[in-house]
Amino acid sequence: MVELLAPAGNFTSLSAALKNGADSIYIGLDGANMRANADNFQLEDIKQASKLTKEYGSKLYICTNTMMKNPDIEKVKNQLPKIKEYGADGIIISDLGLIKPVKENDLEVHLSVQENTSNTDTLKILGELGVKRAILSRELSLKEISEIAHNSPMETEIFIHGAMCMAISGRCFLSYGLYGRSANCGDCLQPCRKEWKLSYEGNKNSKVINTSECEDESFIISQSYDNSYMTNFFSPHDMALIEHIPELMETGVDSFKIEGRARAPDYVATATRVYREAINKYDSGNYKYNPQWMEDLNKVFNRGFDTGFYFNTPYQKSEDNQSKYIKKDIAKVVNYYNKIQVAELRIWDDLRIGDEIMIQGPTTGSIIHKISSMQIDKKPINFAPKGSNVAIAIEDKLRESDHVYKLLKRDTE
Repeated sequence: MVELLAPAGNFTSLSAALKNGADSIYIGLDGANMRANADNFQLEDIKQASKLTKEYGSKLYICTNTMMKNPDIEKVKNQLPKIKEYGADGIIISDLGLIKPVKENDLEVHLSVQENTSNTDTLKILGELGVKRAILSRELSLKEISEIAHNSPMETEIFIHGAMCMAISGRCFLSYGLYGRSANCGDCLQPCRKEWKLSYEGNKNSKVINTSECEDESFIISQSYDNSYMTNFFSPHDMALIEHIPELMETGVDSFKIEGRARAPDYVATATRVYREAINKYDSGNYKYNPQWMEDLNKVFNRGFDTGFYFNTPYQKSEDNQSKYIKKDIAKVVNYYNKIQVAELRIWDDLRIGDEIMIQGPTTGSIIHKISSMQIDKKPINFAPKGSNVAIAIEDKLRESDHVYKLLKRDTE
């Protein structure tokens, strides 16, 4: 059975992934992973993270997949005994120098996509070195992935959802060149996602002859008006393979990975739930694509969707967040009464019957709920003004200080 591997940048996302069916979770070790701008986990946090994952029968993998210099690799090597003691199952690495020390601490070695593994011969050598699993290059086609997986001496893993990068498997120097913030050390400022203006600056010694009648030769990098050329190579759409679960399952890959350790808990919850439902439907032998799956994925953060390199070369440019809803911070949970399944909220924005809200917290995870019943001072109401303490009926258990957001439809016009 294929593993569904979900991301977590903090404990709220971790709970969200587990409650929505993740078989395994991958988290970043602070200072040693490719998402330096996520909340990330400290070494001591691994103990609690491991405890939570085991309660759900899931596994926990730790990312240490940046480019490492001598001090960096020594630091991780010194942390490995504690990582093992705290209950992690494996380490995702991109530096081959970590293979031996990870194995010596009886942890699984998973080779990051940063290593751009793209052929069976490489897998054979990695297997001899002790690698248990390799995350295959995102630049492979699905046909190539299938050929590799069916002849692989080890477990294989592929990305099925999330952000795509302009550089080969993330090896990009744009952020460092512009801002001194290295993408290869997890500190990418994503300048590729911005709108760029390209201009030609000539001089009298230039061999390029300007035959244009326009004084200003600058133009916005985008798709041409007549589709004759594409200049959207900076920022591709996000990957989404939800419409291709049967093809993915037939590749023989062992693990399906969702990208997004820097994404919000609702993204993690939704993506995990949707792919869990689709995989379970396939395993039941009664698979039928549900259009609601893609509809749900469109509700959370995305830059538009594409299938990456799996069926062709990505060509569509990315935009900013294209989710259909925005989250408005409106309340905190004050109390939850288990016996009557009622939550008390302190609200700083108006709330109405029929409003859709999202509740997030380290233990609660991420829950979406439509308001069907409200009371103030034990009196039923249809409208609660801001500044009120309001009671709502909700079966899911909430916790004090959980954050509450109102979901508002985004104006896309």
